[in-house]
Amino acid sequence: MPRVLLLSVLLPLAVVSGAFGQSPRPSSASDIRESIDRLATVGSVLYVAAHPDDENTAFLAAMVHGRNVRAAYLSITRGEGGQNLIGPEQGDLLGMIRTQELLAARSVDGGEQSFTRAIDFGYSKTTEETLRFWGREEIVGDLVRVIRRFRPDVVVTRFTPELGGHGNHTASAALTAEAVRAAGDASRFPEQLTDHTLWSPRRLVWNVFRQGTGDAVPAGAVTEDLGSFDPVIGRSYTELAGEARTMHKSQGFGAVQNRSSAVNVFQHVWGDSARADLFDGVDLTWRRLGDDGSTQKLIDSMRAAFDDRRPGRSIPILLSIRAKVVDLPDGMWKNRKLSEVDDLIVACAGVWLDALAPRSSVVAGDSLLVTLTAVNRSDVSVRVRSWTVEGTGARSDAPLVLEPLVQKVSTLAGLVPSSKVATQPYWLRSEHEAFRYTIADPRLIGLAEGGPAFSVSVDLEVSGVRVERVIPVRHRRIDPVDGEVYRPVITTTPVHVSFTEPVHVFPSQASRTVTVLVKTVRAGATASVRLELPEGWTSLPVARTMDQWNVDEVRSFTFEVRPSRSAKSGVARATVEIEGRRVGVGVVEAAYDHIPHQTLHVPAMARLLSIPVAVRAASIGYVMGAGDDVAEGLRRLGCRVELLTDEALGTAGWSSYDAIVVGVRAFNTRPALRVAKRRFDEYVRNGGTVIVQYQTTARGESDDIAPVPLVIGRERVTEEDAPMEILDPRHRVMNAPNRIVPQDLDGWVQERGLYYASSWDGTFIPLLSANDAGEPPRKGGLLVAKIGRGHFVYTGLSFFRQIPAGVPGAYRLLANLVSLGRP
Repeated sequence: MPRVLLLSVLLPLAVVSGAFGQSPRPSSASDIRESIDRLATVGSVLYVAAHPDDENTAFLAAMVHGRNVRAAYLSITRGEGGQNLIGPEQGDLLGMIRTQELLAARSVDGGEQSFTRAIDFGYSKTTEETLRFWGREEIVGDLVRVIRRFRPDVVVTRFTPELGGHGNHTASAALTAEAVRAAGDASRFPEQLTDHTLWSPRRLVWNVFRQGTGDAVPAGAVTEDLGSFDPVIGRSYTELAGEARTMHKSQGFGAVQNRSSAVNVFQHVWGDSARADLFDGVDLTWRRLGDDGSTQKLIDSMRAAFDDRRPGRSIPILLSIRAKVVDLPDGMWKNRKLSEVDDLIVACAGVWLDALAPRSSVVAGDSLLVTLTAVNRSDVSVRVRSWTVEGTGARSDAPLVLEPLVQKVSTLAGLVPSSKVATQPYWLRSEHEAFRYTIADPRLIGLAEGGPAFSVSVDLEVSGVRVERVIPVRHRRIDPVDGEVYRPVITTTPVHVSFTEPVHVFPSQASRTVTVLVKTVRAGATASVRLELPEGWTSLPVARTMDQWNVDEVRSFTFEVRPSRSAKSGVARATVEIEGRRVGVGVVEAAYDHIPHQTLHVPAMARLLSIPVAVRAASIGYVMGAGDDVAEGLRRLGCRVELLTDEALGTAGWSSYDAIVVGVRAFNTRPALRVAKRRFDEYVRNGGTVIVQYQTTARGESDDIAPVPLVIGRERVTEEDAPMEILDPRHRVMNAPNRIVPQDLDGWVQERGLYYASSWDGTFIPLLSANDAGEPPRKGGLLVAKIGRGHFVYTGLSFFRQIPAGVPGAYRLLANLVSLGRP
């Protein structure tokens, strides 16, 4: 495995950090004490479930901090199909955010993180459907690879093949049960054996769902109190768990920090049955590595003599331990323990290393200036023998002697290879199918991340012993509020290309203005901007010229695009001819305080919809909730859309709006909306139209959202191609201004809808019916009520997915809904 890849799975003790872009934190004395205890322990446990936020964070914290074993969470997916409570990101970008949320959670509870290639495609009702979409054999192979690499003594599942309430959940347990058996079988996935050896975990157990106090422990089960208080860290494991779980902010998983007993039950599934403890029969000492007891004595001696105020005094004994580790047979545990010892040496020496670049992005062929900062905060002898900026040809052999508390700085300039491609999460480097990522290098499968774009190798000498450190190159800025803010340095393209709108609607053969934005990354003299259009579409001009630009400029270029009479809806691409090559990608960024800054290179594409669509509503008020693109979709239809603030909900007049649309989960995220409920009712009775998109049932927040009784349930239709029946073809919503036909209900993505109404007042008229295979018809996805002179609409249809995806029928149906109040 390449050295830099280790950064994605092993967090160095000397600099505790959740990811490459976060500010480093030096180790405290309690961190070092914990690491000494962990050095004495040789054992590991793997926890498996389906999604980010399915993990038992208290269990991971208890294993790492209480039992001192390696603990990792294997999430089958990266959560791409979930909802998003904090922003509009969906799909690949949401998966990238939720990956970082998991890493942030692991930085709190101390665990490690792995994944398979499976993609979260949304809610699934059966194990069989999930396995059919993911590919059973492929994902079992991924699980086997992780088990052979991580070599867990115990594997724990969150769900069972029968119990989980979600096809992804039950599938994760079924896949795990097969993988623990296959990992030790040489006939299964033999191609992995060039990188890994066979491994059979001691046992597989199920983390039984939380029981009530006093419930009997099932036969063959063992328990673990995850609420135990740990005086070394000054918190209970459930307190850590609450903080870790709160990192899943995109899912609204802020959690309580429990401070009392939390007994969990673990039911035997496969392998040796535990009698009293999860690790029964597992030797957690160095004896399993062939040690004669001398290494354990050294560790015990160091633990007893460790001085919180002078940790450097432990380095001599650490060097003796290191010599013992070097003599161990090659293997995973030798590599692991050598890494732990080296981390402890650097931590006890109080060494600070940081590698910074003046810019957060560079282009292939550019020079990369990197400044290494090194500080020795102890009285131990430390020097930097040499350091290298990997892959750039930059190396310094000038030694840096690190006197105590004297900051030493060294700068190198390297050349970014012309062959270096734009930085991308490794699972998104290739186009992928709907349900599974395509990963060219199998050694990357299972890793949380693929390593930083640029790293520095430091040949460090501590008390005469050489220790290599590999640290990421980052950019740092000083924010007047947040202080030091770090982000990883990436490779990018010389320009970033994007459309101002991801979807353009053409209701006729008339031309419309399409705008392309070009952001420059470095200065240049001349380039050509053009559109690549589907058959039957034309643009004027064909190309535009860009001349003389500086770094970080943004230029806009307009094209008049026109469909012919025979033109079909399709995809337009924007490209820039520059420096002898064609660039057709832009950058999408996700900046949230709880995770490192995320950058994704995406193709510069826009959907062109040539559809007959009319809209009679001119002015729309939109109440944004968790974040969606429906308001922008209404603007594409020609509506004037105003986002309603909390103040506008309470005081502004609404008579100028033809309709008010409530965004997804707005009642869950905007308390002011409930306060304004009476104003909504009056607006409807006076002739207005209110359209409420799906709301969740959490904490009763979907109660009493309509002028007449309406109960939101949890029913959903997950099959995006499930037949949809128009229940009342003569209803105005199905006819004006656009006649809705069955073809308008084709081509939807991911799902039909979610959080359908489960019961409603007779005033409501259900207009559509759909159901997943083998289930009864669901009629609560689109309900319209005539109340007073106006209309109230509740819809669980997933407009928030269909509108940004450019689904033609969704635009036509939405146009009809907002036009209900117009003659």
